[in-house]
Amino acid sequence: MSYQIEFRHLRYFLAVAEELHFRKASEKLFISQPGLSRQIRQLEELMGTPLLLRDKKKVSLTRAGEYLKGEVEFLLNHLEVTQRQLKLIGEGQYGEVRMGFLGSAVQSVIPALLVQLKEQFPQIKTSLEELSNNAQINALLKDRLDIGFVRMARVPDGLLLRPVFEDTFSLVLPADHWLEATVFEGLWQCQEENFILFSQDYSPHYFDTVMSICEDAGFTPRVSHKSVHAQTIFRLVENHLGIAIVPSSLQKGFKMAVKFLTLDRIPQRAVLSMVWKKDHRNKALEHCIDLLGASGQS
Repeated sequence: MSYQIEFRHLRYFLAVAEELHFRKASEKLFISQPGLSRQIRQLEELMGTPLLLRDKKKVSLTRAGEYLKGEVEFLLNHLEVTQRQLKLIGEGQYGEVRMGFLGSAVQSVIPALLVQLKEQFPQIKTSLEELSNNAQINALLKDRLDIGFVRMARVPDGLLLRPVFEDTFSLVLPADHWLEATVFEGLWQCQEENFILFSQDYSPHYFDTVMSICEDAGFTPRVSHKSVHAQTIFRLVENHLGIAIVPSSLQKGFKMAVKFLTLDRIPQRAVLSMVWKKDHRNKALEHCIDLLGASGQS
């Protein structure tokens, strides 16, 4: 009997690849377990190679199965995006731009971009999701995002990276801390303090930059806490659990008992960049890229 690959084969395979359990996958898909097993066997016949390793205790992916899982994730995500874009275009919209961002981008670049889009292209729909650098890159590669705002020095092949905003760093201290701008001579004065930093997993390049700022001042910071949210970091500083170094733009939008000393005499800068797929097909995204390029921030 001959078959041809249909989208249901791919959907069924992805469910099994994600669950690594036929019963759980069949419940998720609302089909019988024998029927699901039959569909997977058909797909393996069509592909000409085993995709899953099965025994009584577990299911695992072969190397071919691992590769196909990534390709199917991209394919089904892209199909979902295409359907959504078609629906928006049919309703008179230009389409949708899905944006990923680090928290500091909300204080600088994104609000201005959204205002410009609303004024010049009101038919473009936007959605926002706060994600770490690596999560944004993975989402872009899998076609779950159209554009990201990251702090990275390099990105994988197939993605384009362009700086859009350069910021100074600021020292964050409790409001009643003894150190004031009038007596601040250098970061070396803080070498005995505990530091609260953004998590290295959230932004490795940013973390390394902050470490280099301290090392240039002659010490390695004693890191007591890490977080992925500026508000959490400021709250910890407010409660005298340490001090922090953050992009200066994060001074806006938070009302807490902390104060900021701008580190404008150091060479390091907090560079925010936009990243997107080189071969994207989203016409609405082009308007975002053009607006950011014409903003004078790059």
